[in-house]
Amino acid sequence: MNPTATVSIDAHLQNERARVDRELEDILPQTSTEPTSLHWAMRYSVFAGGKRLRPILCLEAGRLFGADEKPLLQIAAALELIHTYSLIHDDLPALDNDDLRRGRPTSHRMFGEALAILAGDGLLTLAFEVITAPGLIPSERQLTLTNDLAQAIGTRGMVGGQVVDLETTKDSADPARLRFIHMAKTGALIRASVRAGALAAGASEREVALISQYGEKVGLAFQIADDLLDVLGSSESMGKAVQKDGARHKTTYPSLYGVEESQRIARRLADEASESLASFGESAHYLCEIAHFLITRQS
Repeated sequence: MNPTATVSIDAHLQNERARVDRELEDILPQTSTEPTSLHWAMRYSVFAGGKRLRPILCLEAGRLFGADEKPLLQIAAALELIHTYSLIHDDLPALDNDDLRRGRPTSHRMFGEALAILAGDGLLTLAFEVITAPGLIPSERQLTLTNDLAQAIGTRGMVGGQVVDLETTKDSADPARLRFIHMAKTGALIRASVRAGALAAGASEREVALISQYGEKVGLAFQIADDLLDVLGSSESMGKAVQKDGARHKTTYPSLYGVEESQRIARRLADEASESLASFGESAHYLCEIAHFLITRQS
């Protein structure tokens, strides 16, 4: 049995967030390092708060397959840098044009558009600097992991999903297109996060396939929960404006299926995610807990 399985999911996530934050503190250049404005902007967005979901999923998946903790933590932190870069760019006026992120002014509101764009670029580049550091993990695993992650956040993944989201109108939306947007824009990096942990550990093809299935289910469930929070949540708990999707006439799971059916779909996906790891027993305890935590969260 997992010796830490008796710790509540809330306490476990809090402990893991603190570990990820300490690693991020070590990785990111200090604000006294030139160019100071750039490094200040990078740190501003990274340390604005957040669940650290992607790093924690990477850590849990890596532990499931026996990865070394130190390089695993560095890889996990790099995933948060990539996620933060995507948020900075998503908030820009040319995309979502958001003023608040995690209860604070968005990067472009704080630093201007030019520096916000460059801060995002800097975080993305730093992430790959960390992941490709010589000797981090065996070179074959490192190459596979890096390629896998690049695909997940590129034109066939996160960036591609963002483009399709921008191009989709209320009239052109349908269930298949909406699922693609969610799986690519949000789900691809979540799936890549658990795969990164497994690949860093040298997991077998079967093991990587099972954790990938878990990641796909969790990624979609997470975004459906996000859609629901835009309808049911408050700006105070979310730290950003809510009910934006309806105001922008965006197609979401609640708008397409209704609130109750969307909640049912999210619960089913969380159950299926847990079932995909059934063969690992208690070793997958926290991964299963996280799957259900994500669909009941309030922010």
